[in-house]
Amino acid sequence: MPGLSGLAAFSLITVGLVLTPGPNMMYLISRSISQGRMAGLVSLGGVALGFVFYMLSAAFGITALLLAVPYGYDALRFGGAVYLLYLAWQVLKPGGRSPFQVRTLPKDSRGRLFIMGLVTNLLNPKVAMLFLSLLPQFVDPARGSILAQSLVLGTAYIVISVSVNALIAMTAGSIAAFLADRPLWLVVQRWVMGTVLAGMALRLATDSRR
Repeated sequence: MPGLSGLAAFSLITVGLVLTPGPNMMYLISRSISQGRMAGLVSLGGVALGFVFYMLSAAFGITALLLAVPYGYDALRFGGAVYLLYLAWQVLKPGGRSPFQVRTLPKDSRGRLFIMGLVTNLLNPKVAMLFLSLLPQFVDPARGSILAQSLVLGTAYIVISVSVNALIAMTAGSIAAFLADRPLWLVVQRWVMGTVLAGMALRLATDSRR
C-alpha cells in the first residue's frame, strides 16, 4: 500500500490537476450554468464512470509495463513531464480563456446528460495521460503489489476529482458571475495553474529515485 506521505503528496497534486481547465470541467460548468445544478451533477455521474474505466485500464497497464519493461518507469516519467508541460502551455498561451467563460447549451434529459458526461470523459486524452503519467510516480514496488497501489491511488484520484467537480458544479453560476466583472482574477488563475503544472513537470523529469 502507498505510504501516508506519498498518498498526501499525490492528493495535493491531484487537487491542482483537477482544478486545471479541461473538457470535463468545461462541460460540467456549461451544463450547470445553462441547465441548473442538478444537470451538472448528473453529468458528473457520467464523468465519474469514465474515471473508473480509466483507473482500471491504467492500473492493469502500469502493472504489466513496470513488471515487464526494465525502463518502463523512466518512459512514463519523461512522457508525463512532457505532457504536463503541454498542459502548462495550454493554460498560459496567449488567447487562453477561463472555463467559466462558456457557451449556452440546449437542455437535455438526465439520461443524455449522463451519457454525454461519460463520452466527454472517455474522449478526453487529458484523463488518460494523467492516469498514465501521475500514478507511476507514487507506485513503489518495495511497498507491495503494484496493482493494489495503483488501485488505491486511482480511487483517491476519483474521490478527489468527483468531490471538487461537484463543488464546482454547485457553485458554477456564482463563480461565473463573480469573475465576469473581475478579469484580473482570470489572469491570476491561469498563471498560477500554469506555474504549478510546469513545476510538476520539472519534478517528474528530475525524479530518479527508482
